[in-house]
Amino acid sequence: MAAGSALAKDDVVETVRRRWMFRHPLVIRFAHWINVVCLAILLMSGLQIFNAHPALYWGAASTFDTPFVAITDDQRDDGSARGVTYVAGKSFDTSGWLGLSTFNGEATGRAFPAWMTVPAHQDLATGRRWHFLFAWAFVINGLIYLIYGIGTGQLRRRLIPDGDQMRGFGSSIREHLTLHFPEGDEAKRYNVLQKLTYFVVVLILLPLMLVTGLSMSPGVNAVVPLPDLFGGRQSARTIHFIVTNLLVLFVIVHVLLVLASGVWNNMRSMLTGWYVIERRKLPAGPEKIR
Repeated sequence: MAAGSALAKDDVVETVRRRWMFRHPLVIRFAHWINVVCLAILLMSGLQIFNAHPALYWGAASTFDTPFVAITDDQRDDGSARGVTYVAGKSFDTSGWLGLSTFNGEATGRAFPAWMTVPAHQDLATGRRWHFLFAWAFVINGLIYLIYGIGTGQLRRRLIPDGDQMRGFGSSIREHLTLHFPEGDEAKRYNVLQKLTYFVVVLILLPLMLVTGLSMSPGVNAVVPLPDLFGGRQSARTIHFIVTNLLVLFVIVHVLLVLASGVWNNMRSMLTGWYVIERRKLPAGPEKIR
């Protein structure tokens, strides 16, 4: 369009303005990355512990003949070894990743493969030490996060959806399914799905994982009968395992959404605190381009 000429009546000019906002305070960022390390070690050392008895039950006792879930190895009809996973009485061939995998070049029968456990070789005692050490680090880090979040109001702003967000719940689901994410001022706050998900993770799943973990400690149970809350020690162990898998699922979805919505912008905000918002301005009516 020539300089000085006017736009048609229905034309608009779209401009993009980058605006920086400080999104994550230092305590939130530190707590996030400490949790990343703690949960990774807790998962891998927990799988090491699970490998010592790779079966789950309901109730107070281990009913060895009828486990709810079991990961083991057996033989095929031709005599070759295979990994097999049993879930509610149904069996699945999981050779190569569950029940039977390769360690130091040799096939070995263990529930979870060596690359997923801490330590890599079978060592229950060391796995328990790693698990308890990072469990304490996780709890202390969580308490600092909660105290800071409640005291500053960050916890409410990050976990409790506003009224207008709840009214737009359906729209938020559609946006996520089509990978369309909030822009402009709406990007300044977590959307309703983020808040509800973090609410469930922070205030339900993580405390449940902690309490079920304590339910498996004989020392704790001598003082407080926590297993009774879940119908028995074995039920608590099974719930602990289920919650762990839900947290793994959350992390996978979380990472995928970070990649889809702008990996560098999200990573920068969690490393430095600063987040970039692209605000689009659409002038209404004719305007001259000079």
